[in-house]
Amino acid sequence: MKNLLVTGFDPFGGEDVNPSWELARSLNGEVIAGARVVAVQLPCVFGEALHRLDEALQRVRPAMVLAIGQAGGRCDLSLERVAINVDDARIPDNAGAQPVDEPVVADGPAAYFSTLPIKAIVAGLRAAGFPASVSQTAGTFVCNHLFYGLQHRLDGQGVRSGFMHIPYLPEQAARHPGAPSLPLPTLVAATRLAMELAVTAQEIRAGGGQLD
Repeated sequence: MKNLLVTGFDPFGGEDVNPSWELARSLNGEVIAGARVVAVQLPCVFGEALHRLDEALQRVRPAMVLAIGQAGGRCDLSLERVAINVDDARIPDNAGAQPVDEPVVADGPAAYFSTLPIKAIVAGLRAAGFPASVSQTAGTFVCNHLFYGLQHRLDGQGVRSGFMHIPYLPEQAARHPGAPSLPLPTLVAATRLAMELAVTAQEIRAGGGQLD
């Protein structure tokens, strides 16, 4: 049976929980689109996150990879379009590192696009009643660092891969008045569908851009 790799991060930025890992581990061991889901937790640490990713890719040999990260303040499941070759941290990572204007991969290309059918995934999620959108930026913190490193490692290998940001859990949003959130069961159901579409769907031509 083929494997699908899903990754989440440990808590960062003063949070006690990271919804990306709670979500990933909730899906661990499930069978989606005829393949087994393998969940791996990655540290929110520049460099080390990619070392752990390398170990997971070698061990799991996935047919598809979906990396997930927390984006407090976002209101939906955000399928990222592009990863850029820059680390520029507004806050320190969990090891205290705070790189500024450094490349993820020295002499690497300026950017990589997701190889997931992101617009088909967004359309499928919306049709099923889940809030979703295409995002044009994964930021410049460890999420983008991982996304870029993932696409760099799998470039040309024919393995669909990409990154999705998710909102806070309700218990986190309670400490951030006004911040949107989605409950874990909703995130699990939506991501289960997103992973199925990531494996089976063909990309569609549909509007997904932004004005600013």
